[in-house]
Amino acid sequence: MAGTMGPRIPGSKGNGGKRTEIKLRLPQQIAPGVYANGMVVQHSSEEFVLDFTMVVGGAGTVVARVITSPPHAKAMVAALQENLRRYEGSYGSIRSPGPRPRPGMGFQPEAEEDE
Repeated sequence: MAGTMGPRIPGSKGNGGKRTEIKLRLPQQIAPGVYANGMVVQHSSEEFVLDFTMVVGGAGTVVARVITSPPHAKAMVAALQENLRRYEGSYGSIRSPGPRPRPGMGFQPEAEEDE
């Protein structure tokens, strides 16, 4: 799987703009990944919250939550744009799905289980 880090790596100031190699560990419980077909984004002045969702038949579940700083969120967008550009260079244009109805989404507490 090809990928790139964002244009700036946190803590890499003063290295002349060079990319820093970071060795990443992929914990076994995260390695399989999760499938998401939706995303809800919220933000405050301090952070962005990305809730990745799996929505089927009018009901959905948050399958992963990522909380990050605004500068890192911007770096993530740049990395995704770069990878989309590379993907389309290799495989052709990605067809846009067109406008989708925006469902009202809200969180509901999980049902409590009887003990």
